[in-house]
Amino acid sequence: MAKRELPKFIYRQRNGLYFQRRGWPSQKIKSDFGTPEFWAEYAAILKGEEQPKVLRRSFSALIRSYHKSPRYRNLKPRTALDYDKYTAFIDERFGPLNPANLQRKDVIRLRDQNAEKPYFANYAVKVIRILMEHCIDLGWRTDNPAKGVSLLKVDTDPRQPWPQSLIDDFRKAAPIGTRERLLMELCLGSGQRIGDVLEMRWGDIQDGGITVKQNKTGKRLWVPIVPALQEALDAAPRRSLFMLTNHRATNRWSYRGASQAIRKIREDIGALEFDIHSWRYNAACELVEAGCNDELVAAVTGQSPKMVAHYTQQIRQRVRAIEAQSRRK
Repeated sequence: MAKRELPKFIYRQRNGLYFQRRGWPSQKIKSDFGTPEFWAEYAAILKGEEQPKVLRRSFSALIRSYHKSPRYRNLKPRTALDYDKYTAFIDERFGPLNPANLQRKDVIRLRDQNAEKPYFANYAVKVIRILMEHCIDLGWRTDNPAKGVSLLKVDTDPRQPWPQSLIDDFRKAAPIGTRERLLMELCLGSGQRIGDVLEMRWGDIQDGGITVKQNKTGKRLWVPIVPALQEALDAAPRRSLFMLTNHRATNRWSYRGASQAIRKIREDIGALEFDIHSWRYNAACELVEAGCNDELVAAVTGQSPKMVAHYTQQIRQRVRAIEAQSRRK
C-alpha cells in the first residue's frame, strides 16, 4: 500500500498502520484500512478523543458514550455517584437493546414495575430521560420518549430538624474532642451539606469564619463561626489539612465512615428518625427563630429563596403564630 493511498498522518509500519503527527503521540490504528470503523477511529484521533465513536447502537454503548460526555463529566461528584447506580440498573435491564426503539410505554412499564420503591422508580425515569437526551445528541433518535412521563407520588413525611433534647443527647454521647462532635457542630453551626463539611480544611478558617465553596451549587460563602462550633474547633486535634480525617489522618473522613459513625450514635440515643442532613434544617430554622429574613438565612446556607422557604416552612408558621397570639388581648 503506497503512502499516497493513506490519509494524512497515517503511515504503514511493519505491524500495521499508525497515526503519526508532529507534537502528537503516536497511535496504532486498530481497525482495517478503508472500513467505516477505520474512518471513525481516524476522525476520533483528529478530534483528540481517546476512543473511536461507537458505531453499534445499544443501551450499553449509549451509557459508555454518556459517561465520556460533558453532560456527565460536569456533574458534581455526589450526583455522578447517584446517577451511576441507575445507569448500571438500566444497562443491566436494557444493555444490548437499541435505544432508538425505546417507547414511552416502555418507560412507564419500568416505572410501574418498581412502584413499591417510588423514589427508585422516579429516579430511574429521570436518568432514562437524561440518557435519551444524549441519544438525541448522538443523532440516534429525534425524540425523548421519557419526556413528560409523570413521576409516582411519594407519600413521605417532610424532614424535620432535630429536637433540642436530641441535640443535647448527641452532645452528651459525643464529647468535645471527638470527630462525631466536630462533625455535628460543623453541620449545625455552618448550615452546610455533609459533603461540603467533610471537605472543610483548617486553612478555610479566615477572619473568624469558614470559607466554603459548595459542591452542589458552586457558590462561595463565608460563614461566621458560632460559639458552640468554635469550642469544638478549639478542642479538635489538627493532624491533617482536613478538619475531619480518617483514623490515620492521611485523608478526609469518608462519607460512608462518617455516616456510619453518626448512625451508631443516633441508634444509641433514639434519633434514627433524624439524619445528618436534618442539621442543615436546624441551622435554617434557628436563623428564622432569631428573626432572620430569607435573605439572611440564604447568606449562611447558600440556599435559593424557594429552598429556604421549604426548609423553614414549619418553624416559620410557629414563629408567626407566636407573634400573632402575642397581639391578642
